Amino acid sequence: MKKFVQIAFLLIGGALGLVFLPPLYELLHLSSNPWLDNPYVSVALGALLLFTLSFAFSDYFVRLISWMEEVLFKVPVGDLLFGTLGLIIGLIVAYFLGFAIDSIDLPNFTKVLPIILSFVLGYLGFRVGFKKRDELIQLFTLRGNNTKKKLPEGVEPQEVRGSYKLLDTSVIIDGRIADISETGFIEGILVVPQFVLTELQHIADSSDTLKRTRGRRGLDILKKLQDERMTKVEITEEDFEDVQEVDLKLVRLAKKKGNDTQIVTNDFNLNKVCELHQVKVLNINDLANAVKPVVIPGENMQVMVIKDGKEHNQGVAYLDDGTMIVVEGGRSYIGQAITVTVTSVLQTSAGRMIFAKPKDD
Repeated sequence: MKKFVQIAFLLIGGALGLVFLPPLYELLHLSSNPWLDNPYVSVALGALLLFTLSFAFSDYFVRLISWMEEVLFKVPVGDLLFGTLGLIIGLIVAYFLGFAIDSIDLPNFTKVLPIILSFVLGYLGFRVGFKKRDELIQLFTLRGNNTKKKLPEGVEPQEVRGSYKLLDTSVIIDGRIADISETGFIEGILVVPQFVLTELQHIADSSDTLKRTRGRRGLDILKKLQDERMTKVEITEEDFEDVQEVDLKLVRLAKKKGNDTQIVTNDFNLNKVCELHQVKVLNINDLANAVKPVVIPGENMQVMVIKDGKEHNQGVAYLDDGTMIVVEGGRSYIGQAITVTVTSVLQTSAGRMIFAKPKDD
């Protein structure tokens, strides 16, 4: 790299010598000298001067190039591509504005303004392309996805909305997100960050059999979402190197993507962290509790008492969805299917609990 920098200095010095040395000769009244006022001599002098300076400054340029390489290698390819396209568009706009400025009789500004416009519009174009990558991809692919994707006969393609749903590791492993998505209750674009996918892969490669099975199930669920979901499932490369916790990375990514972004999870602790950071969250467990059958006091139901409760003479039964039923005086009915009458219903953060008593009583 050091040799490359020195060669670059040599070539740039030759070009600068060819451009700037002849006017300098005229200023110093040396243009009459045929040895100096010669393009070959100007190129050689300029190249020699900058090549000599390269020995003093090449180390600094090597460090600068190395730092730029390190930064660019960490940037996702999509962000870099759209940022470069935005830069090119900004420079093209600045170039055409330069023509309009040249037509204005302002000699003091016509040479400075195009340069300023090139810097400003080029920078703005790069930032817009870099920050709005996801929206630009959605804009370009919306029509193609709706027309090219094969759907069952009679099924209309769903509109791709601007909202994002970030999936965390727990909700992917849980698997219910695939069934909920298939029913159409979750709209918008499902986003799986690369750091979540990496954590899922580590779980799938674990030496523990249970963890390995859960990780592979999560990967299968993601594949199912990509194959069967009518709207887009996106894997984003955005990451935050200064944060180690996956939950905090999800929160920061949700804030970065905007107010319409929501985190989909069934992790109680992540749910609380999102509330503290004022990030919208969809908890699958809350949805499951909300769609459980409604039970009112006085209603009769058939249950199987399977064990005794914590209090004296209590029995415990369960509904098909896992809801616990505490039967007062039900200890003597353990192992029997009986009809009970609901006395009260208690809703807690962990779920719902039903209190009942045998109908005979």
